[in-house]
Amino acid sequence: MSSGSDSEYAKYWIDWFLDTKGHEYFCEVDEEYILDRFNLTGLSIEIPHYYLEALDLITDNLDEEGIEDSVREQIEKAARHLYGLIHARFILTSRGLMKMLDKYKRAEFGRCPRVLCNMQSLLPVGLSDIPMTKTVKLYCPRCEDIYNPKSSRHAAIDGAYFGTSFPHMLFQVHPNYLPSKNTERYVPRIFGFKIHEIAKQHRWQDKARQEFETKRELLMNDSTGRSETITNDQQNTNNTNNKS
Repeated sequence: MSSGSDSEYAKYWIDWFLDTKGHEYFCEVDEEYILDRFNLTGLSIEIPHYYLEALDLITDNLDEEGIEDSVREQIEKAARHLYGLIHARFILTSRGLMKMLDKYKRAEFGRCPRVLCNMQSLLPVGLSDIPMTKTVKLYCPRCEDIYNPKSSRHAAIDGAYFGTSFPHMLFQVHPNYLPSKNTERYVPRIFGFKIHEIAKQHRWQDKARQEFETKRELLMNDSTGRSETITNDQQNTNNTNNKS
């Protein structure tokens, strides 16, 4: 951001946030949603410092005159975190789902790296709804697996900013966009021939035999140790009797 863009920054904070590299997964939260305090219930607990200032910054109502740079940085940090938490709630609403659906249709979240998924579009998902515990992952609705984002910037995003329910809620509301499940699986082959099931059975038998041998050796060692202990005790008893 250039030095001459301070006024634009103060007037369009959400635009600046969305245009920042690494924030491509986020959608624009409607101002009406943010201004409805009911939608923000409980978030002040997650932002113990500068909550009101952060909210004013997000809604472009912060009076920055007289604010020190160090305090400004803390407010900015709180605003980014607060927007992420609001975003997680907004994308579960009908408006939020529509905005994220548009990004999904344009494959803005990337495509599944699994070859047999045929470039299926992905959706962001959190592994936890608790902030600062897990980073965001990408969910493939075709193979129903999750993947790490390719970009290190995206990989550092808090998963709680998207939540654990979002992709599944989207397909509940818009089932027409749920792709058919791909039952095709990669089949290992050697010189064009499938690896026979008997090979799997042999591997299982070898493993079971090895585990049995290990347990048997442990039992034998334990039995030997007990026998030696009993013999020593008997010898001690005999010596005591002889002395008597």
